[in-house]
Amino acid sequence: MSSVVTQHWFSYGKINWYLDVLDKRADGFTNIETVFQSVSLHDTLAVTPHEATLLLTCSDDTLEVDESNLVMRAARLLQTHCNCTQGATLHLEKRIPIAAGLAGGSGNAAATLVALNEVWHCDLELNSLMALGAQLGSDVPFCMMGGTAAASGRGEILTPLDPVTPQWLVLANPGIPLTAREVYTHPALTRNTASFTGPHSPGFDAALESLNNIGPSAMLFNRMEGPVFSSFPAIEKVRDDLLTAGCSHALMSGSGSTCFGLCANEDQANAVAAQLHHYRCFTAHTVNQGVSKAP
Repeated sequence: MSSVVTQHWFSYGKINWYLDVLDKRADGFTNIETVFQSVSLHDTLAVTPHEATLLLTCSDDTLEVDESNLVMRAARLLQTHCNCTQGATLHLEKRIPIAAGLAGGSGNAAATLVALNEVWHCDLELNSLMALGAQLGSDVPFCMMGGTAAASGRGEILTPLDPVTPQWLVLANPGIPLTAREVYTHPALTRNTASFTGPHSPGFDAALESLNNIGPSAMLFNRMEGPVFSSFPAIEKVRDDLLTAGCSHALMSGSGSTCFGLCANEDQANAVAAQLHHYRCFTAHTVNQGVSKAP
């Protein structure tokens, strides 16, 4: 190639303002109802076009960079779908903790699809990319779309919501990796068995109404907290420490182990994070995109 330009793309993490667990599906997945929210904590994917080779490196040497990595799987999926023979060298700079309930890996896959769609001139529309992403993981379509969204099914049926009032957060991770599979199969996990005929359960409709009328603090709920806290009291302590340090509300994100706390402003978020330096702690704010090209 006569001129090779490296592009840098941000893949933003997510939290869940609300997360409920419904019935198990025939395909082995579980139906959920959730409200996703993108946050400013992000990984960075550097993409350099190559004539044929596809190679991934990562700043975190604990993360496998072979064909099992979601970045590589996303790139291979796009190659196959578009019958593309081009390659790229990819470098992933990780900041989002791994297996932490923040959809870091899903966001990396989303950024890979969006970036390589541009670099390889595949010209797929966002909806087509999101459909590809759903083959890689339930959170990938949201991570591509970003912002604030209600989700159902296994998390891939998305309804964009109005952006929330900008909110500062502290994300605290105790260094306990958890996979969603571990939590979904936990014997103490209960399920919402309420019957409903519309698109959402009564509880989710009420939560969405609270979001519209009051804001995210009025709808905070995560059914996965109970089983996770019962097996890992250290994660419950993270949630409690956020409250003690001054957050107005705190909740575990996704299947854990990261918890987030709501703060009034950036100064308070920095003050809370300073008190919780014994955790892997980040200040962040809500954002309205899931993937963006670095300026």
